[in-house]
This record gives sequence, C-alpha cells and structure tokens, in this order.
Amino acid sequence: MFKLIDGKAHSAALRAQIKERACAFKAANGNDVGLAVVLVGNDPASQVYVRNKIKGCEEAGIKSFAYYLPGDAAQEEVEELVCSLTENGDIHGILVQLPLPKHLDADKILKLIPKGKDVDGFCEENIGNLCLNRDCLVACTPNGVMQMLKREGIEIKGKRAVVIGRSNIVGKPMAMLLLNADATVTVCHSKTQNLAKICAEADVLVAAIGKAKFVTADMVKDGAVVIDVGMNRDADGKLCGDVDFESVKGKCSYITPVPGGVGPMTITMLLYNTVTAAERSVRI
Repeated sequence: MFKLIDGKAHSAALRAQIKERACAFKAANGNDVGLAVVLVGNDPASQVYVRNKIKGCEEAGIKSFAYYLPGDAAQEEVEELVCSLTENGDIHGILVQLPLPKHLDADKILKLIPKGKDVDGFCEENIGNLCLNRDCLVACTPNGVMQMLKREGIEIKGKRAVVIGRSNIVGKPMAMLLLNADATVTVCHSKTQNLAKICAEADVLVAAIGKAKFVTADMVKDGAVVIDVGMNRDADGKLCGDVDFESVKGKCSYITPVPGGVGPMTITMLLYNTVTAAERSVRI
C-alpha cells in the first residue's frame, strides 16, 4: 500500500516555522525580512506566480516589494532596477520572474544578483557551492523535494536514485542534493538509452521532464519512492504530472500527487530562502 506525500501539509508546517523566524528577525533587527519580485511583461502564468509569491510573503510575515516593467523594457532598464535592489538594505532576496521577454539577456540580468540575495539559487556561486556540498541558497523546487523526503523520514543514504531531466532549475540541482545526501545518482535525459530499465532500478525516482504521464508502471521498481515534479495538462485538459499516477501508485511505497505534491513546496522554499538570506545578512 502506497503512502501519499502531502505537499500541502508539509508546506503549511514549514510556513509556520518560516513565519516564526521572520517575526524573530524583525524583533531582533527592527525591520522586516524583505523580498523583491521583478516581473517584466504580462505573461499570464508569470502574473499568477508573482501573485502567489506576494500572497505567500504576506502570510509568512515577509515584506514584498513588487516591480512591474512593460514587456518592451530595455535591457539597461531591467539591469538598472536589479542593481538598485542589490544595494537596498531592506531587501534580502531578489527574484526575477522567468521567462523574460526574448529580447532580454536573462543570464546577464541574473548575474547581477549577489549570491546572498539569490533566493532562487540560480547564480553560479550558489550552484558551485551546492556541487561542493557547501552551505548555500538552493534552487527552490529540488530543495522542497528534499524537505519532503526528510519530513517523511525517507532514508536516502546508500539508495539508488534516478532523476529524469537535466534542467538547471530542477534536474541538475536535484541530482546534486541527492548525491550530497549519499545516494548513488543517475541522471537520465532525452538521449539516455534503456531509460525504462534504468528507472526501474531506482529506489527513489524523480520525474522532472514536463511530459504528461511519461512514467508508467513498467518504469517503477516495487516499493520505490516516486517524486513527480511535472505540471502538465492531459488530453482532456486536466492537470497532471510526469507520472501516470493511476498505473504507478500500486507499485510504489511513496508518491507525490499532482496537484498537491511538490508544487506547494516551491514557493514555501522561496520564503525559506528569503528568511535564511535575511538571517545571514546580519551575521556577515
């Protein structure tokens, strides 16, 4: 019998702890923890994400600073805004909502965010420190997965872990986090041969490729832990993950649903990173 990993419940418990830390920070330092969110253009999905992040800040006792620029904003205008945020002592975390309009150089803009305010965990220094297993701000979605595994009491040490997907945002940092937790890790991608066979050997299987119901029962080992990072729409327009939940649930020991699994943890870990960044800023 499988156990459902309830991302909403884990998220709520963590947010309560984050709020306590944010209140303690304000009591000790006289100012709020601050998160700046920059949105360029009017992409509907990005607007929803930004609203959810601002709402999350309000609930966690974090002060949000929202900056909206038109879709035709020049590279220099965006860079100037980000630079001003890096120098603002009331702002402890900076998030530039992706994707940016195609005429903008996202890499150049993101590189302006110092590692201490890089609450997305995307900058080269934070990624490098993650690879070296040093303390750093970690990408929110994979860090959220690790938090859920920890809170469920799922042992990673010595286990065989397989990550499907090699993106810089999820796949690669996910693999590094699992490796740092002493798992033996294989990263699979579109060029991987014998993909189903490799996946079926995993004690912990993380699907992060963005293909609806891609992982089927024949790809899952009996008793495996299955983490579904995907967020897709099936043929009927219904929200679903990268895992064919109905066929897989009978083989695994733990599984995350979509929705309600990994998704709620992503913004929660953004808030977690922001409070952590604030706490570290006063210890420097």
